[in-house]
Amino acid sequence: MIDLHTHTTASDGTDSPSQLINKALSSGITTLAITDHDTTSGWGEAIAASRAPLSLVLGAEISTLTTEGTSIHILGLLFDGEDVDLQAMLTDTRDTRIPRMRRMIELLAADGIAITMEDVIAATPKGATVGRPHLADALVKNRIVASREEAFVDLLHNESKYYVTHIAPTPESAISQIRKAGGVAVIAHPFASRRGEIISPATFSDLVVAGLNGIEVNHRDHSQNERDQLIEIADQLSLVKTGSSDYHGNGKLNALGENLTDPEEWERLESLANARRVVRK
Repeated sequence: MIDLHTHTTASDGTDSPSQLINKALSSGITTLAITDHDTTSGWGEAIAASRAPLSLVLGAEISTLTTEGTSIHILGLLFDGEDVDLQAMLTDTRDTRIPRMRRMIELLAADGIAITMEDVIAATPKGATVGRPHLADALVKNRIVASREEAFVDLLHNESKYYVTHIAPTPESAISQIRKAGGVAVIAHPFASRRGEIISPATFSDLVVAGLNGIEVNHRDHSQNERDQLIEIADQLSLVKTGSSDYHGNGKLNALGENLTDPEEWERLESLANARRVVRK
């Protein structure tokens, strides 16, 4: 069982890296990727907690914006975590999250929704990348909504009047940086229309030129029709097809291992990195 997209308390998950490792082992996951948003800070704990028979894949989900302002997430896997340029890109992306969060809070407060930056910081695990899920948690704690899911449906989705975009690299530059750092790049949930604007099929060709290696086809936010379209695009462009849970712990309904990657597709994807970086003990 291969799950290539999960989150921990290093970003917006509710399980620590070690807790996630334990859950993966008990769930029968054989290969697990930890891909926190714009950070590798959970890698150390995950490596320490990992044990046989689990194979641990280290990565990050990088937030990007097209020149038209469409949000795209790129999964970087198996890259060199010491690469200076890639770490600088992740740091720059994280640094834009604080002013973005302050503006979203201002917009909510202007409509009488009682929330402060202090509330959000209190809801953010120490060292985690601040994001909308932590704002959602603060809204839950303040009894404004009942759950993270409700917060996103009613207030924090990409088309909401309270949504504020952030400065981020283009998907092409993120993909290029991942590849330069020796890793592989997979576009995450590209046709998840309920998250907001999605890219057109034609966009994939430009991403392939930048170095894209794969498409996350099997994801909870893709309908069967969307999956079929993505399979066709992947086959036409010779891209690896992946599947994953996008697990966030208690923060989302996504269950660990609910969508998986075929072992042959994973073997192909791993072979495209410039070194064997899977952690096995």
